[in-house]
Amino acid sequence: MPDNATNAAQEALPEVLPAGGEAPGAVPEQAVPVEDRPVVIEFKHVSKSYKLYPSDRKRLLGMFSKKVRYKHIHASSDLSFTIRKGERVALFGANGAGKSTVLKMITGVSFPTEGEIVINGRVSALLELKAGFDRNLTGRENIRLRGQIMGLSKEQITALEPKVVKFAALGDYIDQPMRTYSSGMKSRLGFAFASSVDPDILIVDEALSVGDRRFRAKCRRRVNRMAQDSGTTLLFVTHSTSSARKFCERALVLEKGRLVFDGPIEDAIAFYEGDEEAKEAVDAAEEAKEAAAAARPEPQQPAPPAANQPSEQEVG
Repeated sequence: MPDNATNAAQEALPEVLPAGGEAPGAVPEQAVPVEDRPVVIEFKHVSKSYKLYPSDRKRLLGMFSKKVRYKHIHASSDLSFTIRKGERVALFGANGAGKSTVLKMITGVSFPTEGEIVINGRVSALLELKAGFDRNLTGRENIRLRGQIMGLSKEQITALEPKVVKFAALGDYIDQPMRTYSSGMKSRLGFAFASSVDPDILIVDEALSVGDRRFRAKCRRRVNRMAQDSGTTLLFVTHSTSSARKFCERALVLEKGRLVFDGPIEDAIAFYEGDEEAKEAVDAAEEAKEAAAAARPEPQQPAPPAANQPSEQEVG
């Protein structure tokens, strides 16, 4: 076989590492200080705004005329942060805080209105359990389909398939149509694929929070191993601080499209939960004030004198 063909065949096969998981002479990524690791995600004063039209018809007309009225929605405002190789970072924020917008810009689904985004490495995202799956194809066929969508070669897909099948552990269901799968089975297959393509950056939404306890523990072990052995960077988007505490070492907190906290996971959880408690206390106080105002009887106005009744001055 020619040398170039031999090299291509070797590249298509999964690399076999020693028992420790490291290539000979390699320095474990976790042994390198975070500040000395290469940058994989960087936001430089990034802002994203949308035009919100009152209806689809108005949105269509707005493509041809500037006279159509719309409202500016600022989903992200002046975001600046850096994530380095091997970091495991949680992204906190209430609904509407701008988390999904950040993920869309990282994965290339959306682009910033202002600022610059730098992404170094292959991104694998597990944001929606059903995304990229054809319900009429079997689980095995969907593995091949998603591999083709990602631009993998036939050799790479062939090497990838048994790894995904083994981790998903769906048994005979792997060859059944996905319309017969439960949500838990879809999450197994989705995470198995996303974490088996050797991504440089793994983005996970709430998918790690579903499924049975054993599967969540299995996911956690794989994520930790990926970060330690391969230097994979994890961005975990969740509302569950307990799950984030198990997976992550750092967190970003978003509020109304702005970055309001960036620090160690325990400090971030204290800030996020304390902020939520403060908001709930303010809301409860306002609700109590409104309820008290509604229950207070309105002062009775004195009845006006009758038209034929003399006034006090006339009586005097």
